[in-house]
Amino acid sequence: MPVRSLTSSVLKWPDRQCVEEALQVWLTREAGRHPDLVRLGYFGSYARGDWGVGSDLDLIALVREAGEPFERRALSWDLNPLPVPAELLVYTEAEWRRLLDTGSRFAETLMRQAVWVYP
Repeated sequence: MPVRSLTSSVLKWPDRQCVEEALQVWLTREAGRHPDLVRLGYFGSYARGDWGVGSDLDLIALVREAGEPFERRALSWDLNPLPVPAELLVYTEAEWRRLLDTGSRFAETLMRQAVWVYP
């Protein structure tokens, strides 16, 4: 997590390399807990390279299928070990295809920015 030096008022925030390394460790554990995982990536400020103090990690997971509604799916993923606050969107493969087919601004942003780290 972000830390403040005892002798300084400067807040040191994890850089992209630190976040990516922690993400790989986290992903190894979570992929074992979620065998339906097809693909995982991140987007937003860490993907664009313009992160800063206070930036969160925006994650996207694609799963084969899901028994939970969209808004509850991320609850079974433990994001606490990551070094920065994180948000996770979990789409089924079918939902992902439909999202991309909409041609929405959000879908275009995801396609342009996403850095896929799994498989």
